[in-house]
Amino acid sequence: MFNILLALLTATIVSVLSTPALIKVAYLKRLVDEPIEERKQHFRRIPTIGGIIIFAGTLFSFLMWFPFDEMSDLRGLGRALKDFQYIGATMILLFFIGIKDDIIGTAPVKKLVGHLIVAFILVIMGDIRITSMYGIFGVQELPEWGSIFLSILTYTAIVNAINLIDGVDGLAGGVGLIASTAMGIWFYLAGGTEYAVLAFALAGSLIGFLVYNFSPAKIFMGDSGSLTIGLILSILAIKLIEYDVDQLPASIVVLSKPVFAMATLMYPLTDTLRIFIYRIRKGTSPFSADRNHIHHRMLDLGLGHRKTVLLIYATTIFVIMLSTTLRFEPSIVLVITALIAMVFSQIPSLMLRLKRKEKLKKA
Repeated sequence: MFNILLALLTATIVSVLSTPALIKVAYLKRLVDEPIEERKQHFRRIPTIGGIIIFAGTLFSFLMWFPFDEMSDLRGLGRALKDFQYIGATMILLFFIGIKDDIIGTAPVKKLVGHLIVAFILVIMGDIRITSMYGIFGVQELPEWGSIFLSILTYTAIVNAINLIDGVDGLAGGVGLIASTAMGIWFYLAGGTEYAVLAFALAGSLIGFLVYNFSPAKIFMGDSGSLTIGLILSILAIKLIEYDVDQLPASIVVLSKPVFAMATLMYPLTDTLRIFIYRIRKGTSPFSADRNHIHHRMLDLGLGHRKTVLLIYATTIFVIMLSTTLRFEPSIVLVITALIAMVFSQIPSLMLRLKRKEKLKKA
């Protein structure tokens, strides 16, 4: 518990104290986002390298307070060191891919190669992968090829989902904070201190960053920040799903691990699935930028940045709590939470259509 609190506090302090200096440097070196595109939500130059703080605060705190002294057996220590090694290596690699994209841009093919390398390190070398669905739709153990495919898909989906929702002040940071806190609490209750330290190190960095990123934002996280958040959340999600059931206390052993992991990431996963389907139906690339995300629809309704992100925060917390209170078969809980998420995702669009119809009638 002591290491977890120190990780949270250290990352928060590093983030809060370092961000103002980074903002000054960004303006001096012209590392800012110019509001020249129609889909931009801001009307002034804003630094785009806030991911440096998220990465540095999280990694520093994680390295500082990783609980080596709590590993009681050599086998547990060896596993922890292996995870420590590959988590640190992939964080550094993906951060530099993101920061290069923030500063000078990166070709999509090169970014794809970078993601594949990170996935190879995590899944093949680090063996950080999903091996079972634990009863979801009757599926238990996965064949090795299925395990590798699902793990790479999970990593890719979460990283890109976090990246895609970074379009409103405080949204990606706040959703990342809620998800990392929820998973950090789960790991603490489960006795997985090393992963709880990682989760709360990220949470602390995001708390400090949101001081400057919440509307009106003074700095953006950029790809370096969203990729760092996505990577850590994907690792935590996989580790949570794969956590040994025999080591779980009675308070959480009744929860479906896959359902809980997906519930923590409800908004980014739902929005990404929705926007991909929408773009494919329109005949455009699933990765093309537009203003059709759920948060864009909410802004078009006139809610503003703060009300939009607070409503999404509240819905995310509600879905997480729902996944922990329902005591049905895991597949049923997953269907219920997924339906609620999909209903929520469609409400802004329906309200916007009604609003436009009313305007046409008045005209």
